[in-house]
Amino acid sequence: MATTTAALTTSSHQPPTRKILTVYWKEAKYEFLKNLRLRMYSVATIFFPLMFYVLFGLVLGRRSMGGFNPASYLIPTYGTFGVIGASLFGTAAGLAAERGLGWLQVKRASPMPTFAYFTAKIAMSMAFSAVVVLLLMLLGVTLGGVHLPLWQAAKLLGVLVAGSLPFCAMGLAIGYFAGPNSAPATINMIYLPLSFCSGLWVPIMFLPKLLQQIAEFLPAYHLSQLALGVVGAGRQESNWTHWQYLIGFTLICLGVARFGLQRDEGKLYG
Repeated sequence: MATTTAALTTSSHQPPTRKILTVYWKEAKYEFLKNLRLRMYSVATIFFPLMFYVLFGLVLGRRSMGGFNPASYLIPTYGTFGVIGASLFGTAAGLAAERGLGWLQVKRASPMPTFAYFTAKIAMSMAFSAVVVLLLMLLGVTLGGVHLPLWQAAKLLGVLVAGSLPFCAMGLAIGYFAGPNSAPATINMIYLPLSFCSGLWVPIMFLPKLLQQIAEFLPAYHLSQLALGVVGAGRQESNWTHWQYLIGFTLICLGVARFGLQRDEGKLYG
C-alpha cells in the first residue's frame, strides 16, 4: 500500500492516465513478489502440477490416452490443473486473509484506485499460471519427447492463461465468503473434486459414464477441452460452446463477488 500511495503522491507531474497505470503496475508487481516469497503458495502452485506430470506423464505414462502419447495429452490437462490452483489460491486465500486482517479497510482509506487491488491479484495469478504452463511444456519437450511447434505452444499458453480468468473470478467470490482460516480448506474442497471430475487427473474417457456427464457442467472441463483441442486431443466439441460456458461462469462469479464486496462495505459504513 505504501508503494502505491507514494506513486500517487510523488508522480504529480505525470498525466492522470499514466499516473493511474503506474499505480496498477506497481500494485501488480508487488503482489507478484509477495506471493513469490510465500513458499506455501509459490512452491505448491508451481511444483504440484509438475510433480504429477512427471509421475503420470513421464514415469508411469505407458498407456495410450485416446490415441495420444500420455506426455502430450497431459500437458493441457495438468496445465489446466495448475492454472486453476494458481488462480484460486492466489485470489481466494489472499483475499480472505487480508479481509480478516483488516487490510482491505486500509486499502479503501488510501488514494489507490478501487480496482487496482483486484486487478493486481488477477494479474499475479495469470503470471503464475503462465509459469506453470511454460514449465510443463519444457518438461514435455525435453524429457517426454513431445513435439510442440512454437505456434501451438503459444496458442496453448494463451488459451490456458486466458482461461485462468473464470477461476480468478471464482476465487474472488470464495474470498469474500470464506474466513481467513477456513479459506484454504474451502478451496481444496472445491479444487480437488472439480479437477478429478473434469478429467484433469484421469483422462475423461476413462471416467465412469456418470462422471463424464457431470463433467460437461464443470468449468474446468471446458477449459481443459479448449486446451486439449489446441494439441488435437479434444472431443471435437465446439470451442465457442466452451468459451460461452466460461464467460457465463465468470459473470456469475463476479456477481457473487460484487455482492460480497457490497456486504462488507455495508458492515463497515452501515
